[in-house]
Amino acid sequence: MTDDAPPFGRRTGHLALRRAVVPIVDGADTPNAVRLARSLARDVLLLGLVRASADGQLSAAAPRARSVRQTLHRVVAAAGGGVRARARVRVSAHPWTELRAALQTERPDLLVLEWPIHFESLAAEVDDVLTTVPCDLAIVRGPLPGEFRRVLVAVRGGPFADLAVRIGLRLRPTHPTVLHMTAPGADQPDAPFAGLDRVLRRLPEVELRTQVTSDPARSILEIAGDYDGVVLGTSARPLDRRPTLGAVAARLLRDCPTAVVAVRTRRDLPASSSDAASGLHAISILVDKWFAENTYQADEFADLDLLLDLKRRQNVTISLALPALNEQETVGRIVRTIRQALQVRRPLLDEIVLIDSDSTDRTRDIARRLGVPVYIHQQILPHLGPRAGKGEALWKSLLVTRGDIVAWIDTDIVNIHPRFVYGVLGPLLLDRRVQFVKGFYRRPLRVGERTQAGGGGRVTELTARPLLNLFYPELSGIIQPLSGEYAGRRAALERLPFFSGYAVETGLLIDVLETFGLRAIAQVDLLERIHHNQPLEALGKMSFAIIQAIAARLERRTGRAILDEINKSMKIVRYDDGEYSLEIDEVIERERPPMIEVPEYRARFVRPGPP
Repeated sequence: MTDDAPPFGRRTGHLALRRAVVPIVDGADTPNAVRLARSLARDVLLLGLVRASADGQLSAAAPRARSVRQTLHRVVAAAGGGVRARARVRVSAHPWTELRAALQTERPDLLVLEWPIHFESLAAEVDDVLTTVPCDLAIVRGPLPGEFRRVLVAVRGGPFADLAVRIGLRLRPTHPTVLHMTAPGADQPDAPFAGLDRVLRRLPEVELRTQVTSDPARSILEIAGDYDGVVLGTSARPLDRRPTLGAVAARLLRDCPTAVVAVRTRRDLPASSSDAASGLHAISILVDKWFAENTYQADEFADLDLLLDLKRRQNVTISLALPALNEQETVGRIVRTIRQALQVRRPLLDEIVLIDSDSTDRTRDIARRLGVPVYIHQQILPHLGPRAGKGEALWKSLLVTRGDIVAWIDTDIVNIHPRFVYGVLGPLLLDRRVQFVKGFYRRPLRVGERTQAGGGGRVTELTARPLLNLFYPELSGIIQPLSGEYAGRRAALERLPFFSGYAVETGLLIDVLETFGLRAIAQVDLLERIHHNQPLEALGKMSFAIIQAIAARLERRTGRAILDEINKSMKIVRYDDGEYSLEIDEVIERERPPMIEVPEYRARFVRPGPP
């Protein structure tokens, strides 16, 4: 966020910790556990447990059950919004057994226990807790500060290091430090830490320190006083040995002068150390942090006066380009809606243009009557040769628009609303580090006369997201990589190649990531989008093109050829009159060079002088 930006709403991300459970045993006060849970998860379940006499009737515990319910209500009232409590409590002669059963039912992401009071009130052995809890675990010893400014995350590369870093970052410290401790005389690099190390070096706000020590607990205690809290993992042991708290965590819980959080994931260390690869999960830290910070909701930017003020203070111009092909049914309403809201009432847009792909219906006539400049993309830069495809239209729209920020929305949107435009513009005006913004939404799928909520986006879920997760895991947090509503800064877009067809969105995402980094990408929830669903054959061609694009980017990364031209012919299966047949369709994803390399573009936008 820029220093002069207004206080828009909070992000929707949560670092992958949705629900945390804090047990309240016989009304015992555990304020540090509750506060930590509220800092880590958006949904905190306060679970009341009432201990009954082993040799008496459970009904005798009714008065204490009422007392615990009252305690829960007071805690919720004091905690404010975001905390959820059960009105019902559980009564048992064995509260620890009851808690384990509740965790199996509730399936939380995290159990938060306060040291030592929870272990005393639950009558649970520490090793038993570490062995049997079916979710991630955080053991906290307070007092917690009112605000975490400096947090020390101590790691040695074990399987719990990524959770320790995740929780340390989720506390939102202004100065997070990760201390990697290694044993003296270690000749080989710390392999389990390697994956986490690569991720941490891509987080400039994190200070990464390394220390060689034979006494990790002492090393941490010597510097702990400089921090508001210390986060570390419990002892990691192979599957064939019983988990334990570990000497380091135990000593810090006893002697540390500041708050301590000891964590353990539900994943265990493999019995063979050669199988350990804690770096496999390290990328989730990077993605979760990005998701929490760079995922927005369109209604955060509904105050157009604030957006307009940001635009004026930054002295930027904004263009909206509308790619179209035979959209006479929807294009008129889209132009009227966007122009009235974002040009007449609030001059957020400096221009709206239509980039037509040689429509054969009335699309261009409708746009012209509404006063919108119309371009046929096949007639732009004709000496380069015409190409079909949406990506070609978007690439050429950079030449015929003039804005410092360029936004695109599809022209087949039935439920058009100004949020489809101001939503993708908001993060660019709010945070100058953001270079590219993708929209996402719910996409109802219409089948005959019936509509399935959220059934759309089949190519997204069956092709694009699985491939991005596989080869570009940094982009795994992008909810809808193929959405047609997005915007970017001209200074970034002009430096990127554009695929000419279906794969333009996939290519832009990968290229923004590799050129500017994950931090430069944001995404916005645009609520619901209703449009005309494409037939299955068209979706198959789209998937085929996307696979080609990802293969091309992998070729660039590895320097090795993956696809031959022969691989770019798709065999379409036909079924007519009871007979199957094959029809060959050429689906070749070509790409255009960065627009800044085109002489006509440089003549219009690039000042003379050295690059």
